[in-house]
This record gives sequence, C-alpha cells and structure tokens, in this order.
Amino acid sequence: MLALAHHLEEAIRAGKLRDRSDAARALGLSAARVTQVMDLLCLAPDIQEDVLFLERENGKEPFTEASLRAVAGVLLWTEQRRRYQPLRAGVRGDIRAVGPTPVP
Repeated sequence: MLALAHHLEEAIRAGKLRDRSDAARALGLSAARVTQVMDLLCLAPDIQEDVLFLERENGKEPFTEASLRAVAGVLLWTEQRRRYQPLRAGVRGDIRAVGPTPVP
C-alpha cells in the first residue's frame, strides 16, 4: 500500500490524475480508502524505506496496514519511530529486512 501511495502521489504530481478523488475513481476505491493509503506518506522517511524493503513471507505482510496507519497518524517522527519499533520487532526472524533498521 505504501508503494501504491507513492505511485498515486507521483501520478497526481505529474498531472496523470487530478487529485485523490480522481485516483479513487480510477482505482474503483472510495475517496476515504485512497486517503487511508495516502496517509502512509506521513511516515518518517526511514520508516517508509524500511517498510518498502521488508520481504514478505508466503505472500503475507509482516504487519497490518492498519497498524502502520496508526503509526503514521502521529505527527512527530521521533514518536513514530518509537511506535514503529514494536511492529518491527514483531517481524519474525525468518523475514529478512534488506533495508535499514529504523533510527531509535
């Protein structure tokens, strides 16, 4: 979903889509759902990078999008990092992260 958010942001910036409502119509989603996805862009850059590089196991995400949105809803990046740590720590050892570890 984070990769989709970046894709939609770039499409809007490039003028391929007018706005989030246009993106919602193009994807067949509600405007509220597109807003949820786009809210992931509020995550601190290092958290975004970590999330984008986490590998999936058997097609499963290491944690839920809803739990990540809860982290994104916090304004301060330092607090986001603090709240992200338990999510990141919950990633099982057999899921290898190829990106950087979040800054404490």
